[in-house]
Amino acid sequence: MESLEIAKNRFASGKQKLENGLYQQAVEDLETASGLLASNTRLAGEVDIWLVTAYDANGRLPEAIALCGRLTRHPDYETRHQAQQLIYILQAPKLKRPKEWLTEIPDLGQLAENQSPVLISAKPKISTSRQKLEIPAYEDLSQVNTKDNRFIWVALIAAGLVVSYIIWLST
Repeated sequence: MESLEIAKNRFASGKQKLENGLYQQAVEDLETASGLLASNTRLAGEVDIWLVTAYDANGRLPEAIALCGRLTRHPDYETRHQAQQLIYILQAPKLKRPKEWLTEIPDLGQLAENQSPVLISAKPKISTSRQKLEIPAYEDLSQVNTKDNRFIWVALIAAGLVVSYIIWLST
């Protein structure tokens, strides 16, 4: 019973380390947890699924694919299903990204203690062709015809007749 508790603790530790980017330590914890569990249990399947992810994150893709292949025959349905989805992703061809899509992050660990990082800001592109702004022409409101063309009265009378007819039909 004690080895089960150790396995659960190492599993929790491995997940936390994986989420924090400590991939090598996550692999070590998850391998220890996997070794302490019976391979056909649901918990062992869950640990191994996380181990596949840790292998991949650590750059150990062949080991991740091999373990995932074994997990596709695991007795637990959920583990088999996740393994089938993961192996499909792991074996997918890697696409090349254009260099313009990538942002290089400088290593700030190389700075001396008294140096501060230099922030580089992108300068906005200035258009070489100057466009003239067109100012809209204002209309003189004294020249606008504001006299009523009696349409509003015709529309109101028509609406009143329609409403009256509807009321008369409903009674």
